[in-house]
Amino acid sequence: MTTPARLRGLTWDHPRGYNALAAAHGPVDWSVQPLEGFESAPIADLCALYDLVVLDHPHLGEALATDCLRPLDDVFAPDDLATIAGQAIGPAYASYTMAGHQWALPLDAATQVMALRPDLTETPTTWAQVDAISQRGYTALSLAGPHAALSFLSVCAALDPGLDMRDGGWPDDGIAVQAYEILAPLAARTPEQARTLNPIGLLNHLSSQDDIHLIPLVYGYVNYTRAARAVAFHDAPVQGHRPGSILGGTGIAISRRADVTDALRSHLLWLLSPEVQRGFIPDHDGQPGLRSAWADGRVNAAWGNFYHNTTTTLEAATIRPRHDGYIAFQSRASAHLRDAFAARTPAPRAVATLRDMFDQSLPERTTA
Repeated sequence: MTTPARLRGLTWDHPRGYNALAAAHGPVDWSVQPLEGFESAPIADLCALYDLVVLDHPHLGEALATDCLRPLDDVFAPDDLATIAGQAIGPAYASYTMAGHQWALPLDAATQVMALRPDLTETPTTWAQVDAISQRGYTALSLAGPHAALSFLSVCAALDPGLDMRDGGWPDDGIAVQAYEILAPLAARTPEQARTLNPIGLLNHLSSQDDIHLIPLVYGYVNYTRAARAVAFHDAPVQGHRPGSILGGTGIAISRRADVTDALRSHLLWLLSPEVQRGFIPDHDGQPGLRSAWADGRVNAAWGNFYHNTTTTLEAATIRPRHDGYIAFQSRASAHLRDAFAARTPAPRAVATLRDMFDQSLPERTTA
């Protein structure tokens, strides 16, 4: 009897992205690359080399434009997908639904939340309170890479609970101006040593040094609740009706080159099962994608109440634009915002340029 060929998978080189997948001993051999590699390498190139790719939802437009992913509706029974959709937390499952198909399973859920050192600062709940605390110093925004734009969009989402960017939507100029004016003074006060750090670098710094006490918006990484100088995570600050946050996390997608076997199908359903999401995944440094895991008492006790403290933010998180061209726009928009903050560019002019950049990034038609 012929042994089925092993499949090749690509994920990101952080314990949260790799440890559980490697320990699962499924039919996939997992390789890793830096998180930034997924932003610099065309998704079609990765899918030409790997059978499974761990990606985040903004890559879908590019992937669909190059037809490099297999629709999961062709792989799994409708009842199986409906079960996962009903169990996934917040918009984690819906973020991978586009053009009438499902393209990835929400293995990992994350969004921008508040991170702080509870031994060094109090816990604000509003952006006004964040601003007051920042005037004492020790407060950093996440501004490096694409994160200046993501922080800006998170504040826009707090200001406008109806914001929907899945199909070419963008914040109204009035909302955008308010968001810019909230962030500009915080950007000016962000310590120099924090300005070039991605979320992992920021959280490494927060958990090892005492010169930053508060990061009001950063993608949550549960692992840092166990650092020697433990980080506490809380809901993103409120500005109006809800905490605003832009969805992160990752999903497992299947490339067109993959030979989908019953073993692979069973393995992926096992990874997304409630028992594994509440047990095996968090026990191997993962950050589960199902609501039941985020509400589980044992999981929260083991990880500093990370999940309980940030569930409200994740449930209300906003899906990013996903059109082909968005990933490049995200980087350009962040560079523009960093320059505008540094130059003290007036808010109306800064956000008008940002809107023009976004409009220019859109293809002729986008599809939710």
